[in-house]
Amino acid sequence: MKNYIKIIALGSVLSLASCSDLLETEPRQSLTPESALSDVDGYESLLAASYGGARAFGAYGQTLMIAPEIMADNLRIIANTGRYIGQEVNADRAHMSLWGNYSSINETNIILAGIDDVEGDATRKNRIKGEALFLRALYYFDLAKVYGYEPGKEVDGWNNSVIIRTEPTLGFSDADFRARSTNRQVYDQIESDLSTAIGLLPSAAKGTAGIYRVTKGAAEALLARVYLYDSKFSEAASMATQAMATFGLGNDGTGLATPANYVSSFSTYPNPESLFEVEIRSVDWSTVDGVNNSMCTLTANVFSSAQFIVTASNELLAAYETGDVRRNTWTETTRSGASGTVYRSNKWLGTKGDFLENLPIIRAAELYLIRAEARFRTSDAAGSRSDLNALRTNRGLPAVDGGLSGDALFNQIMTERRLEFAVEGHRWFDLKRNGLTITKHGDNEPVPYSDYRLLAPLPQDQVQLNELLVDNPGYN
Repeated sequence: MKNYIKIIALGSVLSLASCSDLLETEPRQSLTPESALSDVDGYESLLAASYGGARAFGAYGQTLMIAPEIMADNLRIIANTGRYIGQEVNADRAHMSLWGNYSSINETNIILAGIDDVEGDATRKNRIKGEALFLRALYYFDLAKVYGYEPGKEVDGWNNSVIIRTEPTLGFSDADFRARSTNRQVYDQIESDLSTAIGLLPSAAKGTAGIYRVTKGAAEALLARVYLYDSKFSEAASMATQAMATFGLGNDGTGLATPANYVSSFSTYPNPESLFEVEIRSVDWSTVDGVNNSMCTLTANVFSSAQFIVTASNELLAAYETGDVRRNTWTETTRSGASGTVYRSNKWLGTKGDFLENLPIIRAAELYLIRAEARFRTSDAAGSRSDLNALRTNRGLPAVDGGLSGDALFNQIMTERRLEFAVEGHRWFDLKRNGLTITKHGDNEPVPYSDYRLLAPLPQDQVQLNELLVDNPGYN
């Protein structure tokens, strides 16, 4: 491995992100450019740094959980701290900014470019490669969702997505200017990475500490999600079924959280439904991260210093059926200065202490809903209803009507997704990927699918620096 790769990667290794069973390597002060990536331990440390990109507050640590909910109709602002005010009304340029994903992508590229050049156990090296491929796919998928349309859902033929980089950027000489790739090219890259990762990764049981690292089943689940976004519905159903088998989930919902433990599962680490969960420890935060940026501080008032700025919209609360245990993830409470009744989220209670909690990125319930939607799209209404009922049974609800079909069945699937993943960051993307108007709460104006605000603007400094980089329509 060339020394200049070791040098560029050293900063990432020194600031590595913690993950409970990633190897502890040399003390940071003893690492040198020559030793940082000279063996498998060094690459595992760099992999840990790349995991840190998922837990960042600009990613799943906050933005990707809150913004998609408040930019649609699930959340409303109850305290003006300056955060998400523009997103609530879909103001010009008020969107999600994920361009920082390229830093984590570059870490995965360094791993994939160099790990085969060092000696070490082949099984361990393959696992690291599989994890790096998964993470690269995840980060590209999130970029693609925010900055581009899904393939086949383009408005006025606009198919620009994001820049693809699969080789390490090792210095200024490698930081070449590139145009955006098409959404088809980006999705092909994501699907290729995940398909390869599946063959390299080990399995682990859901809801165990093994899912703090990416596993075969997690890669299968993410690929099923990607296929759904890509309108590859037969593939989505098949991959969801494959992931369910990997995790031992039954077609009848066996393996899902039950009504008795659904709410408490979000305060259990790992969540018993987790297929991939990012573990956060107190050493991963500064002294002010929790009170300033955590999901707990923004969505609940269980700690006196919490900011508590968002609550459930009236429209979301009205969507719950009588007996739906998911309604119990909201508890009526108070917030000084807030108008109307407010509710705290019981999904994000910081029960590891001082606002601290893990981040369940993929849960078992999603596999049933992916397959229900994919089966609906492939004219298997009976199979779709069966998957909905497997979930509903474990949420305290009766089966859907045996004749439910057509638009009514599709709307039921969307409602189940809305309720199941409230405050988990799916709502905006579920509406967008289906070509639907973005519905809003209260008097806020809905956002038609043809509106330029469906896509995020590119960072202006990047557009100004790179003449090949064309911004999304409406932002020029």
